[in-house]
Amino acid sequence: MNNTTNKTVMNATTIKVPEHDAHAQTQTSTSTTIGVFALLKAKPGVPRERIMAIMPAEIRATVQLYLDGKIREWYSREDGRGGVFLLNTGDVAEASSIMESLRLAKDNLLDHEYIPVGPLMPLRLLTGSQPAKQ
Repeated sequence: MNNTTNKTVMNATTIKVPEHDAHAQTQTSTSTTIGVFALLKAKPGVPRERIMAIMPAEIRATVQLYLDGKIREWYSREDGRGGVFLLNTGDVAEASSIMESLRLAKDNLLDHEYIPVGPLMPLRLLTGSQPAKQ
């Protein structure tokens, strides 16, 4: 059996990461990264009933992450196949660690995509300021 987790990090690049190394994955962030979007989608072939059986505990754990200040916002996907979370971290590895602490991820029922975000850089043109040096 091949123990890998599909992860997508920016630019729709899929990375096969052995499950035991999933938390060790790093992504360089810039000083302007102010959050990370985590896009979660049920893996193909996972029965809805299996996910729904876990949802009460998953919701409680997600609320606790919100109360702990780790999740800033969260939304349902319109297609009903997952969620979109804005995490209070500037680091993809930390975002991955947060989301993979949840049961649906531990049971390998979801695919995750992580997108670091920052201020809309063209707005600097309005203020005449230059981008921060990296």
